[in-house]
Amino acid sequence: MQGPSLPKMNATEQAYHIIRNDILTGKLEEGERLTETRLSDDLGLSRTPIREAIGRLTLEGFIERDKGYTTRVAYFPEDEAEQIYEIRRLVECYSVQRAARLATPEDIAKLRAIHTAMKEDTPPKDQAAYQRLAAANEEFHHTIVTAARSPRLTALMATALDVSMVVRTYSMFSQKDLQRSLNHHEEIIQAIEAGAAEWASSIMSAHLLAGAARVVENIAKTAQEKE
Repeated sequence: MQGPSLPKMNATEQAYHIIRNDILTGKLEEGERLTETRLSDDLGLSRTPIREAIGRLTLEGFIERDKGYTTRVAYFPEDEAEQIYEIRRLVECYSVQRAARLATPEDIAKLRAIHTAMKEDTPPKDQAAYQRLAAANEEFHHTIVTAARSPRLTALMATALDVSMVVRTYSMFSQKDLQRSLNHHEEIIQAIEAGAAEWASSIMSAHLLAGAARVVENIAKTAQEKE
């Protein structure tokens, strides 16, 4: 389970990124038990940074704690994925409607800059590109909520946009899925630029429904393979 070399990061950051990457790529499977001793041996790091990395990954939803001190890679239940996407759809469709009315030229310029960066990584050539895409996608959606000019929506989005869910589901998308997502982003920007709230909401809804369908399909497929 030797991870990539990350010389510019401290030991905790190295442990965090290696373990997180191993979860995303499936090297560490859902439900797999994790121990500080094992991870310390595998990564060649002391137990203190491993413990700190596990704590951070637990807060982000990648790892869950069982009774006592046992930790495991978090499960990804189908129903939870559906719930989170539906909550996101409700929050983000309203957010993008407000953004279409209230976005500044600076907001739109930022969305275009993020979109340009995502186009450069689509299709992704390696795992690092997938991670950049996932981060840029998260930033894109946060920027829309910021443009909605509503602290209440910002607070709701912080709960709805689960870090683990976003990153882990993004790695499930095929090149065709990623291109469709990119096209949706382009049309969302156009709708916001045009001040067309209903158009923006319609595309955002289609965007999130497409993502939800892909995630549910992949979860069901994985469950069948394990039977």
